[in-house]
Amino acid sequence: MRADRLMAVLLLLQARGRVTAAEVAAELEVSERTARRDLEALSTAGVPVYSQQGRNGGWQLIGGARTDLSGLTAAETRALFLVAGPASTATPKVKAALRKLVSALPEPFRESAEAASSAVVVDPTGWGRPSTERPPPEHLDAVQDAIVQGEQVTLGYVARTGETTTRVIHPLGLASKGPTWYLVAGTEKGQRTFRVDRMVSVEPTGDRVVRPEGFDLAAAWRLITDELEELRLPVRAKGTASPEVAHWMRVALGTQVRIGPADDDGRIAVEVRGHDPQSVAREIAGFGDGVELLEPAEVRDELARLGAALARTYGRPSEPPAP
Repeated sequence: MRADRLMAVLLLLQARGRVTAAEVAAELEVSERTARRDLEALSTAGVPVYSQQGRNGGWQLIGGARTDLSGLTAAETRALFLVAGPASTATPKVKAALRKLVSALPEPFRESAEAASSAVVVDPTGWGRPSTERPPPEHLDAVQDAIVQGEQVTLGYVARTGETTTRVIHPLGLASKGPTWYLVAGTEKGQRTFRVDRMVSVEPTGDRVVRPEGFDLAAAWRLITDELEELRLPVRAKGTASPEVAHWMRVALGTQVRIGPADDDGRIAVEVRGHDPQSVAREIAGFGDGVELLEPAEVRDELARLGAALARTYGRPSEPPAP
């Protein structure tokens, strides 16, 4: 996992003072290209790593080697936790190491490090079908910094309707779902979720965030996604599929399909979600008799209608082409 490697690279720099990309690659059993990208990622995130060219060159920490990670500055500590701490790809061992590191940090840095370690939740699945990657939104860094600093912001935001509004919010945490970033925040009307790519301005107010007692970003995000999925895809169709077709349904439909256990006859239980019975039927029709939906009746009726229409069109012999 990349979070593990980034932590390992930083510890290697601490221990040796200066390393080359080849040495990192050999130590971590990765390619030199991957090692160089990891070193650059630490530098981009704000950890004070720089490269020196020449015969005795390599990568090192500004100020020389340190043996104690608590020697990092406050900004550098936050950068480390944002790189390795929030990612869902970090293993339990890495997360345990970060928790131990928090207790070893100087008191002034501890609060911001803890805030950084819980500032982001990563949900790798997009909405519905698999999504392509896209560049980070313009105001992502500003929102992330407001969360870590615990500072309210004045947010300029374009709603789905195209209306632009301005409001003061309490940033609580960021969530990435596939390539899309969301901010979970407190407002005068309660907790709300904002797409970061719809933000047009983020201005700190200097006032402290009021954080709800017991707020847990991961738990809040699960509730948000469940509610949004229910609004987006209210129709649920249940049935069975052959193992081969169940595999292709997962590939084609992504989170719109849930694959269950196999029955005694080897067929797989499936549940397909959609906007309406017609859209579900159209999604399923392409899989032919490899899928049989048992309920609801509205989806079965729509599939029967589609099947009859296809039979009328393709059930008669093709006419030979005109000479």
